[in-house]
Amino acid sequence: MNDKIVLITGASSGIGKALAFAFGRAGARIVICARKAAALDAVRAELEQAGITVLALTADVSVEADVKQLIDQTIAHFGRLDILINNAGISMRSMLIDTDPAVIQKVMDINFMGTVYATRYALPYITQSKGSIVGISSIAGFRGLPVRAGYSASKFAMNGFLEAVRTELLHTGVHVLTACPGFTASNIRVAALDAHGQAKGETMRDEESMMSAEECADHILRAVKSRKRELILTGQGKLTVFLNKLLPSFMDKMVYNTLAKEKDSPLKK
Repeated sequence: MNDKIVLITGASSGIGKALAFAFGRAGARIVICARKAAALDAVRAELEQAGITVLALTADVSVEADVKQLIDQTIAHFGRLDILINNAGISMRSMLIDTDPAVIQKVMDINFMGTVYATRYALPYITQSKGSIVGISSIAGFRGLPVRAGYSASKFAMNGFLEAVRTELLHTGVHVLTACPGFTASNIRVAALDAHGQAKGETMRDEESMMSAEECADHILRAVKSRKRELILTGQGKLTVFLNKLLPSFMDKMVYNTLAKEKDSPLKK
């Protein structure tokens, strides 16, 4: 990773912030991006204090012009781009029958179209460096989760998109990694949107029992170094993906029952 230029979207907290530290400590120079300038600036200060070279750029990945400018500013500052990590994401939690379709549109715009925009505009530079494109997807991209239909849809779309791009780039030397964490301790559930697009403001799961964002970031760093095509994290996540292929009807019941136990779940227990 020495002197590699790594751009991480959604880097003001959680897995994105942990990735900035993991890649930075491995010798990379980091570009961090997020929508909230104050939170982004706080992370920039922490990274600089740790001796990591960092450029902080405010951008909304759901806005194409923002993303194009983000890539242009990265190239203007560093002259190249070696690794793009599409981490920016948002979740939602409500029954489809109650959900304003605009909420699902917003989730798709950030999680999926944000990945499309960043990958498209970074691609000429990643191709030039024979670098890596990384998508931080989810187990929800392999197994649809009730009460999170929009989130699952966005991650299924991301997985298919990255698989197609990987195949397109087969003879270019570009590496494409789809990284799928299971439940990881982060603020994504706190910021999850309700049926009307408002942030929940609290988590509905036991965060302390989950894999930490730092451990997740270390796994992703190793996967990029070894140029893996797919990374599925946590024992529960691996088991879910495997059993969903083998016993899909059984998994419908298992997933339903598991998520029905969440705090304030709208699913019938």
